[in-house]
Amino acid sequence: MIIDAPPASAGLQSFFVAGFECSSHRRADGVRLDLIAATGHDELAARDFERLAALGVTTVRDGMRWHLIEKGPGFYDWSSVRPMLRAAKEARVQVIWDLCHYGYPDKLDIWSPAFVERFARFAREAARFVRSESDDVPYYCPINEMSYWAWAGGDMRQFNPMTKGRGPELKRQLARAAIAAIEAVRSVDPRARFLTAEPTIHVAPAKASASAKAAAEGYRLAQFEATDMVAGRLHPELGGSPDKLDIVGVNFYPQNQWVLDGGTIPMGHHDYRPFREMLAETAARYGRPVLISETGAEGTGRAAWLHYVCDEVAAAREAGVQVEGITLYPILDYPGWDNGRVCEVGLFTTPNSDGERAVFKPLAEELARRLAQFEPGVRWALPDRVVPIRRGAAS
Repeated sequence: MIIDAPPASAGLQSFFVAGFECSSHRRADGVRLDLIAATGHDELAARDFERLAALGVTTVRDGMRWHLIEKGPGFYDWSSVRPMLRAAKEARVQVIWDLCHYGYPDKLDIWSPAFVERFARFAREAARFVRSESDDVPYYCPINEMSYWAWAGGDMRQFNPMTKGRGPELKRQLARAAIAAIEAVRSVDPRARFLTAEPTIHVAPAKASASAKAAAEGYRLAQFEATDMVAGRLHPELGGSPDKLDIVGVNFYPQNQWVLDGGTIPMGHHDYRPFREMLAETAARYGRPVLISETGAEGTGRAAWLHYVCDEVAAAREAGVQVEGITLYPILDYPGWDNGRVCEVGLFTTPNSDGERAVFKPLAEELARRLAQFEPGVRWALPDRVVPIRRGAAS
């Protein structure tokens, strides 16, 4: 389906967005992750949304777990999504739904045409289900971080499909599936908006030679390949086209700048590229509204990192770059993918035995200051240190 050019604005309800970690892939050892369940968000969605709305954050990124929903080819069980969708509606929270966050049903060959076909059917049925529950304009991220998935799953054997040397092939397959999903969703609801969330990176050469600089620049430019495929600029045979590129998401973390074949570039180093420049490059390349679709740091660095990102976003916006939001990701502490350790990255902790989440005060206070900066008309309330949450509140 060909539609007019996407709207000039992302149309988000709030400038700050809360991202719920929703990875559901299989690790190299075969263990299936389910971070929505591991953080208690599946049971506590209503209260999670309620507390965010009180803070002035009324847009979130959340996930549909494809492997739970599609019980068999063409058979869908929406019971894991319905309570979350209704909780968001009750709290008047706008949701950008990830349709595939690294995970897919067992026994489905990701390299086959069937993967694309089944994902498109799933996306179409998801859009039909969402429309049956809400009249609001729906938002979807078809496949999260195609570039990272291609590297981690296609080249490094870190998670599914756990192959080596097939990263470029996997990136094309994921882009093909994302494009098919966009078409499928639009066949049900032409109003739908789409987020393409990809890592934004900077890569510096290890040496001053022309060959080292060329290699680093080639690696750096590869960050745009998946988005270029969706837009039809690269591998147009996949079905991409300019109208399929809507909101351009960039995922940015402290480790997203490094020396090729070397270590992370620390902030303040002469090779560290200001984030404002990275945002300007992306916006100029695509001419679409930009959302920082993921950003965050761990431990005591959380507030300082948000401070830096917000300063850079403010500078970019002052220079005319269309940045329309910042996603705090993840908004909840979560158990690490590999070893289950508590990753202290969130505004809120994982729930205790009584179903309560503590608030990381330094991050909450920095967020409050930035809410006043970017959304001065929004009324909000700084959360208490401990937020009581009722288990089962989303049911």
